[in-house]
Amino acid sequence: MAMEMRQQLKMSQQLVMTPQLQQAIKLLQLTRMELQELVVQELEENPLLEETTEQEEIHEPDTLEVAEQEIEPAKDSVDFHEVETGEETLRDWDSYLDGYNYSSGEQQYGGDDERPSFENLLTKKGTLIDHLLWQLHMGQYSEMDVRVGEVIIGNIDDYGYLRATLSEIALASNATEEDVEDVLDCIQEFDPPGVAARDLRECLLIQAHNLGMKGSVVERILQNHLGDLEKRNYKQIAKILKIDINQVLMASKIISGFDPRPGSTFSTDDVHYITPDIFVHKVGDDYVVMLNEEGLPSLKVSSQYADVRGNGAIDSNAEHYINDKMRSALWLIKSIQQRQRTIYKVAKSIIRFQREYFDRGIEYLRPLVLRDIAEDIGMHESTISRVTTNKYMQTPQGLLELKYFFNSGLSTSDGDFVASESVKNRIKEIIEKENPKKPLSDQKIAELLEVQTVNIARRTVTKYREMLNIGSSSERKRHF
Repeated sequence: MAMEMRQQLKMSQQLVMTPQLQQAIKLLQLTRMELQELVVQELEENPLLEETTEQEEIHEPDTLEVAEQEIEPAKDSVDFHEVETGEETLRDWDSYLDGYNYSSGEQQYGGDDERPSFENLLTKKGTLIDHLLWQLHMGQYSEMDVRVGEVIIGNIDDYGYLRATLSEIALASNATEEDVEDVLDCIQEFDPPGVAARDLRECLLIQAHNLGMKGSVVERILQNHLGDLEKRNYKQIAKILKIDINQVLMASKIISGFDPRPGSTFSTDDVHYITPDIFVHKVGDDYVVMLNEEGLPSLKVSSQYADVRGNGAIDSNAEHYINDKMRSALWLIKSIQQRQRTIYKVAKSIIRFQREYFDRGIEYLRPLVLRDIAEDIGMHESTISRVTTNKYMQTPQGLLELKYFFNSGLSTSDGDFVASESVKNRIKEIIEKENPKKPLSDQKIAELLEVQTVNIARRTVTKYREMLNIGSSSERKRHF
């Protein structure tokens, strides 16, 4: 069969991810801080994008007619329907060039008394290594001891444990293993107690010796019965040591006060403080939603560049560049507005679904899935998923991630449903009220929940308990 090339017309429909659509989707899933960084970057890269100030005067509309025409998308482009609110269209494009406030809430976030506190804006915190080196250099040690000590301290991890062998340290410091062991004994007397240990047993023994407990029951248990102590096998320890079980219980209580990670108090990990994207306040019988606009610049398009377009003062390449940057600036402003309006609508919908939770607490948190919110506000589930990721809401019930309000449900004996988070809270409360000497089994907890009309299997109780980082009944049992 002969092969030939020919042209053929074919009609088809397909979704085209325009740059504007991609930008709008990207902005939806950004955190508040990431959005601030993106705006700052755009301000640096786009000369037509400016930050407004309260003192700036309003530009005359007649200078902006060309800009209004430029923003109209092509007929065959795909609009970002996922974020369209279904309400009034965007404000006149004049507002973009005069400066646009992103807030779509009922009132703006403001007031110094409502702003995040600055109590944690501290100077640099000293590290464990710095603290140990200071003690080393303050002591009266020889030059060789200091050299060996610096190598030892350099191999101590953030938890305070030595992570190198004596031979490795000796090779690195050009010393003998005996010299290294002598210096290590000195460093193990440094603050915090238990530092520079090579394992958990040595760490706890150092702390016991620091309290003058050499030769005590505490030392004997740590040296030979740490495994039985972890399993709370007190009778076995008492039998082997030939002592009364009360002595074992007292020694166990002392050991439980030791720090298994002595270096953790000097942790240099940065604490990440969450700034809410949304504030919810109860005013009368209603809940008012406010978007947090603190730190987010109000943007406008530079009228200086808009004035020189189309007047023949610049060549075609420059005018094309200005048009491109203006289109980019206007689409950014539009996308940010859409993002804020969508977050606001999702927050309002969550409040409608979870009204009883806001009024009465976690016991009344109801099951909720993304589809419920999507159908309520006329958007796709994927859009709701993006909006609720890494977004936080400050409510009368505390600071919560939007994802918190979405959870599965368990049936009740009266035909209703209760949220899984509410069940977890009930399990936590039951365990908190139990007798620590006779902790409840998972089966018993399931039976107690059934009395409260919650139908739940024992294995589900086990799963929820583990998600709450609560130990089993044997691990929770207390003997003193």
